[in-house]
Amino acid sequence: MVGNLESHDASCRLLAAVTGCVVVAVDYRLAPEHPFPAAVEDCLSAYAWVQRNHGALGTAPGVVGVMGDSAGGNLAAVVAQETRPGRRSAADDVPPPVAQCLVYPSTDARFLTESYRVMGDRFFLTGEAMEAYRARYLPDPADYEDVRASPILCEDLDGLAPAVVVTAGFDPLRDEGAGYAEAMARAGVPVEYRCHDDMVHGFFGMGVVPDCLALATEVCDAMGALVRRAAPCPQAGSGAANGSGG
Repeated sequence: MVGNLESHDASCRLLAAVTGCVVVAVDYRLAPEHPFPAAVEDCLSAYAWVQRNHGALGTAPGVVGVMGDSAGGNLAAVVAQETRPGRRSAADDVPPPVAQCLVYPSTDARFLTESYRVMGDRFFLTGEAMEAYRARYLPDPADYEDVRASPILCEDLDGLAPAVVVTAGFDPLRDEGAGYAEAMARAGVPVEYRCHDDMVHGFFGMGVVPDCLALATEVCDAMGALVRRAAPCPQAGSGAANGSGG
């Protein structure tokens, strides 16, 4: 519902500088003018474009990761799920990502976790704000349980890309991020989970705060390490499609 190329420009620049990857920021359509699944469709199309244009981008063929924070984390998780072999999507002719980094992702549109109850007020992102976002992005409550809106509800997580999942201690989204990391790990997906207990939702983009910049740099470095493991050689470039939050 909110966020654009400008709001996340600094985060994308940091990601490019730390990882050495080509970073493609996705200016997907926003609610309420374009409710679900418009953002999903745009991100799948953008992902497919990056995969098909590795020559123009100067990246290694097939070496593409997905990353996003908040709503962007939701969309990155959905792209990782929808591009696996056998899934029908706008990117069904391209390989799945080699890495995923989900920063305090929204993974469950039902809002049932303990962190929603405990951290839903006075900690930057509130439960009231999340309900407003949900009402505009998912105007039909039946879509709350669509895996493209709530990726944690996907029953088959086998074969997903190795993941870094990051949450903040004082964040209503904390438990659903942790829950998704646990679900992927149970399915055999290599997962590195980090909860920064003293942080709030949004810290990844708060670079003017020294501690936030340090943690954001650490997150970017972890994503770069995942992508480099999949690169065919140290000299080959790589790509990371980044979804903004909100």
